[in-house]
Amino acid sequence: MRTPGGLSVRLDVRALTVVVLLLLAALAASVVLIGTGDFPIPAGDVLRTLFGEGDPGQEFIVTELRLPRVLVGLLVGASLGLGGALFQSISRNPLGSPDVLGLGQGATAGALVVIVLFSGDAGAVTLGALVGGLGTGLAIYVLAWKQGVHGYRLVLVGIGVSAVVTAVNGYLLTKADLVDAARAVVWMTGSLSGRDWAQVWPLLALCAVLVPLVLANARGLRMLEMGDDVSYSLGVRVERVRLVLLVSAVLLTAAATAAAGPVSFVALTAPQLARRLTRSPGPNLLPSLCMGAALLVTADWVSQRVFGADQLPVGVVTGVLGGAYLLWLLVAERRAGRI
Repeated sequence: MRTPGGLSVRLDVRALTVVVLLLLAALAASVVLIGTGDFPIPAGDVLRTLFGEGDPGQEFIVTELRLPRVLVGLLVGASLGLGGALFQSISRNPLGSPDVLGLGQGATAGALVVIVLFSGDAGAVTLGALVGGLGTGLAIYVLAWKQGVHGYRLVLVGIGVSAVVTAVNGYLLTKADLVDAARAVVWMTGSLSGRDWAQVWPLLALCAVLVPLVLANARGLRMLEMGDDVSYSLGVRVERVRLVLLVSAVLLTAAATAAAGPVSFVALTAPQLARRLTRSPGPNLLPSLCMGAALLVTADWVSQRVFGADQLPVGVVTGVLGGAYLLWLLVAERRAGRI
């Protein structure tokens, strides 16, 4: 497609259709989720309340209690989906996700240090998780550097770092008293329960900065998938683009983990499901973002509705579904001769 100013834009109709359908699915699931709870609200009343036409009781339940949780779920899912797509594209490996590379475990280590050693409040735990995730990402990048950062080296170093950090987390739990250990285990499960506007605004601001930055470098990322030499010949500043996108992916993952805990497997499954829907070989950044948001709010609805009064944290649901998907992915990769 060519604009009147002479700018040409490649438009993938199927990918655009998938993005629109995923957005509609995420919004529909959000409306249903807002109406779910001890005081159920029909979808029509939820929409009227969101547009300022509900009664005071519904307005309080929707805007103060349930809407922040749903917005955090959408933002966390979108951040994990986009971060996972970046890691998988840069590493050129479907297993190159934050779950496998250890960024979630690094953020967990930061939160555990605050909980176990300093008995910090919720704000301090969030900050600790963010610092832990960023520190782990920096360690992986430095250890994987050898005249650049390349795919399988990044994955292998990430797996090693993940194992070390997981051991550190286990040690911290053994040193915690009973109350702090129980609090830490609840956080480590990954949950949207009790989320309010204090978690919404920082995550929204970060996404508002990083998502346009990532999309602006989407062409360079697509070129990187063809190899560094080809990218250099096409004028891409390879290491600069890779560093910007890696930092963005780490920030998105760490911020999502800080807001909701280590919600597992969304970053792994969302890009792969998006790619299968679009049938496009590129990084599929926007479809992955929308898929992550739709997956997480749907998993949160499942955790509230399927198990009745025994509501599960959303991290348990994504762990079960994502674990089954990972097994299927490993079998498919083995049959294809790639592992």
